[in-house]
Amino acid sequence: MKMNRLAIACGAAMLGLSSVAAAEISANIGVTSNYIWRGLTQTGNSTALSGGFDWADESGVYAGTWLSEAWDDYELDLYGGYAGEVGDFGYDLGLIYYTYSDDAESNFLELAVGGSWQFLSAGLNYVVSAEDAVEVVEEDLYYYLGASFDLPQDFSVGLTVGFVEPDGDGDDDLEDYTHYQVDLTKAAGDFGDVTLSLSDTDLDDTDAAGEDADMRFFISWSKGF
Repeated sequence: MKMNRLAIACGAAMLGLSSVAAAEISANIGVTSNYIWRGLTQTGNSTALSGGFDWADESGVYAGTWLSEAWDDYELDLYGGYAGEVGDFGYDLGLIYYTYSDDAESNFLELAVGGSWQFLSAGLNYVVSAEDAVEVVEEDLYYYLGASFDLPQDFSVGLTVGFVEPDGDGDDDLEDYTHYQVDLTKAAGDFGDVTLSLSDTDLDDTDAAGEDADMRFFISWSKGF
């Protein structure tokens, strides 16, 4: 998961006590046997611990931060935006800033647009800015379609197909690719949620950065507060 909320948090302090009272603050923690992002491992097929904080106002403005182990360092995502509903339709417009503790030159900023209708969802992410080391991802485009269904006994299933289109300077050797993921989740009340996932891509063996992109199963646990 990835999204910016520092500027919004500062702005919230100026809205007055009534706005603060109407806002909600939540936290989350999690662990996964493999941190998979858009079909590719971010931990060399190893486990990752994660956690974050979220702030949401009843107006639809939100902000948050999420920290996870990634490769040999830590990834910190800052995000913020505006979300709402019109009838059965939901919408979300935000910015996500991905930062890396040992490699600040790999940081980049994405614009994220999403929508939902009943059990269906779709979204588009566009890299609007990237540091020198990852300038090749600038203007990269990612879009996805998803569906989720509730099952008996507090189970649910989620289906996602996503498309990655590299379009930055100097990335002629990078391949477009498609990834697929199926998630089976069991809600366990106070014990959190457990998810078993299957992920795959249409890449032959590795992506352009040499990361393993083969089919894989992984299991995750998460809990919100």
